[in-house]
Parts: sequence; C-alpha cells; structure tokens
Amino acid sequence: MLYRVEGIVIRSMDYGEGNKIVTLCTETHGKIGVLARGAKKLKSRHAALTQPFTYGEYVFYRQNNGLGTLNQGEIIESHFSLREDLFLAAYASYACELLDRTLQDEEVGQFWFTQLKACLEGLSSGKDSQIIIHLYEMKVLQAAGYGPSFDTCISCGREDDSMTVSARLGGKLCSRCRYHDPAAFNVSSGTYKLLSLFEKMDLRRLGNIEVKDTTKTELKTVMRAFMDMQLGLKLKSRHFLDQLDKYEI
Repeated sequence: MLYRVEGIVIRSMDYGEGNKIVTLCTETHGKIGVLARGAKKLKSRHAALTQPFTYGEYVFYRQNNGLGTLNQGEIIESHFSLREDLFLAAYASYACELLDRTLQDEEVGQFWFTQLKACLEGLSSGKDSQIIIHLYEMKVLQAAGYGPSFDTCISCGREDDSMTVSARLGGKLCSRCRYHDPAAFNVSSGTYKLLSLFEKMDLRRLGNIEVKDTTKTELKTVMRAFMDMQLGLKLKSRHFLDQLDKYEI
C-alpha cells in the first residue's frame, strides 16, 4: 500500500552499502520506519530527506506493518541550522531520542508530532533552548501518562501556598503532606511558576521568555528528577548534553 505522510526524521541509520533507514514521527500514523535506498550516495535524491530533524512529506510503499520503502519526498523544513550548531544539535537530538524511546510504534502520534515540531522550530528560531527542552519534557511526560500536577496537593487535594514538589509522587505537596516524600524539593517562586505554566501550556504557544540563571539551574534539577523517576530512560543524547554542561563547552 502506498502512503503519503508528513513526518519528522527522529532517527537515521546506515543500512548496507548505500542505504539508510529513517524513523519518522508522523502526525497520522505514529512512528514509522522507512528504508531509503541509495540515500548514502552524495547525488541521491533521497539524501537530504534522511537527515536528522528534517520535516518533510514522505511517500513510501509498505506491506502490512513492516518497514516501508521510500518512493519520493519533499522537504518542508530542513532544520539545517540545528545540525550546524553543536548545542542546538545536542538539544534537538535529545528531543528526538526522548520521543523515539517513549513513543511506541504505530501509537497515534498527533500530539507527539505537534510538540516535537514546535520544539525544533523553537530551537531554530533562537528561543531559550533550555526552557524549550524543559517544556517539551513536560509535554512528553503528559503524553506518556505521567504528567505532574501543581494546582493542588497530589496527596490530599488541598490548596495552600506550599511550593514543595515531589518527583516521586508526581506533583505538589501541601505543608501537611510534606512528610510523604522526604526527598521532595522546596523550590523558589520563579521555578514553581514555570512548572505550573509548563503544565498548562502547549509548546506551540511559547514566546520569547527570559529566565534567571539560578531559576534555570533549579528547574533543570527538578525536571531531571521527574524524568528519571517517571520514565527512567538512559539516553545517550542527554549524557552528551551533561558533558557539554560539565566542561562548559
């Protein structure tokens, strides 16, 4: 059967002497693997379509639920700038690997697709990369069914002025329920406001935002705890981001 889909390349790997297999995140068919014959050759008409982060229209033939074979395609947005900048490439790679490891094959992908598309567009447009990634992480947690809640206490449902956040329990703890998680974070008002905003905001609506370095450092710690506790994924791309931070490259 012949398919025509819009998709984003989230993974690209060499296959055989001159071919590539790309994994696409699509809006209508979830996550799909497609073989691009001859794509490793410099003059291949498919070479550009298989580059990481590329957003395009892909036409491929597939029987049953196996690997598709690319017939033709057209680039909608190459995201060339993301591949040319070390930091942007690292953030974009993390966004793609996170989605690839979390989204199951054939899972309906409309929400995943729109949020990844908005993430890559935000990175390309020069918005704060760290804020984009943390908002994206929140959307991934929500789509995977692990989205935290910050309006009321996750334990008793009570509202108060507490700014205590539990990664293990998945959200805010009021002052009376703080004892349920000794490892919970007491965060600053700036970090708590951002977490509450991230819970409700679609990534497509994110504008330019300025956040203090101290707030971003705290936000990174909290979001890392949520990601580790709720998803527990070991990602090569995140390790590389950590190395960039460690050596201040």
